[in-house]
Amino acid sequence: MSKDQKHNITETDNQLGNTSKFVQENAKSLAVIGAAIIALVLLYFGYQNFYLAPRAEKAANEMFKAEEYLAIDSLKDRAISGDGSYPGFEKIVEEYSNTKSANLANAYLGGLYLQKGEFQKATDALGKYSSTGSPIIDPLVLGMLGDAYSELKDYSKAITFYKKAADKSKNAFTSPLFLKKLGLVYEEQKDFKSAADAYNKIRTDFPESVEAASVDTYIARAEAQQ
Repeated sequence: MSKDQKHNITETDNQLGNTSKFVQENAKSLAVIGAAIIALVLLYFGYQNFYLAPRAEKAANEMFKAEEYLAIDSLKDRAISGDGSYPGFEKIVEEYSNTKSANLANAYLGGLYLQKGEFQKATDALGKYSSTGSPIIDPLVLGMLGDAYSELKDYSKAITFYKKAADKSKNAFTSPLFLKKLGLVYEEQKDFKSAADAYNKIRTDFPESVEAASVDTYIARAEAQQ
């Protein structure tokens, strides 16, 4: 055996010896760490199965009345605040956070606040909504954020959210709707070229949409101002 090989073996033995010594000297600490990891895993599964799951079911069961009120114009305040027997969306959000129902309630609340002209409240509620992958709800929430910021005259943020809404799920329902609103905000800012670009995208990408039927008028108006 060569001298280098002996040196390597000796060095490896020393390293293994040091590792073994470390384990021996820190056995108690390592056991505590291992127990803590196991406890965290158990807590996580317990939290998911015995805390979140029952709360999610209860939230879904309690929210149906607020959703009924949502469809009736004269009862929309009850949809927000409840009726004394059933909670409104505000209470669902407060009491059942981290559930799908609370997430959806944020979207409902944002739309209701928009209708009431409470635009800052709308941005607060809609900003708490987490994307679910829905091709309709996700872009609508982004678009409503654009609406709220537009009403607050924060046009920079309105543009940002209208762009996100138009691109989130490209379809003939939500995309042209928010491209049109994007164009209108650009016109408000006197950026007529960008407005014309947004309107032209409706005509070329979504020719069968409702917005496409009248978009030529908007294009002509924006182009005439350039």
